Amino acid sequence: MRNTLRNFSFILLCAMAGMAQAADDAKAIVDGYMAAWNAHDADKAASFLAEDAEYFDATVGTPQKGRAAARDNVIKVFVGAVPDLKWKMTSEPIVSADGIAFQWEFAGTNSGAWSAETPATNKPLKFEGVSFIRVKNGKITYQGDYYDALGFNKQLGW
Repeated sequence: MRNTLRNFSFILLCAMAGMAQAADDAKAIVDGYMAAWNAHDADKAASFLAEDAEYFDATVGTPQKGRAAARDNVIKVFVGAVPDLKWKMTSEPIVSADGIAFQWEFAGTNSGAWSAETPATNKPLKFEGVSFIRVKNGKITYQGDYYDALGFNKQLGW
C-alpha cells in the first residue's frame, strides 16, 4: 500500500509539473506574440499562430480562418493603421495547460489607413479588452478578442 501511494504521489507530482510547464509555455508564447505586435512586425506575430489558427474579433463577428488570413486581415491592418501601437497585459493572466486569458490595453495613434474606404483620422486611441487564447504544440490555435468597439469608434470620430 505504501509503495502504491508513493507511486501515485510521484505520478501526480510529475503530471502537475507537466501542467505547470505547459502553462509557462503558453505565457511565454503569448509574451513573444505580443512583443512582435509591439515591434510592429506582422509576419513575426503571425509566426506564433498555427497554420490553421482561428482569430475571432467579437466586434467583427466573422472569424479569420488560418494564419495568413489572421495576418493579412487583422494583424497587418492594426499595425498599418496604428504604426505606433502598444499592446500590453493589464491583469495577471489566467493560465492553464492549453491556454491563457488576460485583460489588455491597446493604445496608439491612427496615422495609417484602415482600408481604402477608411482613411487615417490621426487621432489617438486607447481601449481595453480581453483575449482568450488556446495554445497547442507551441502555437496559438485560437484567439478570441472582446473589447469596447463603441468607445474605439468614438475615439476615432466614426
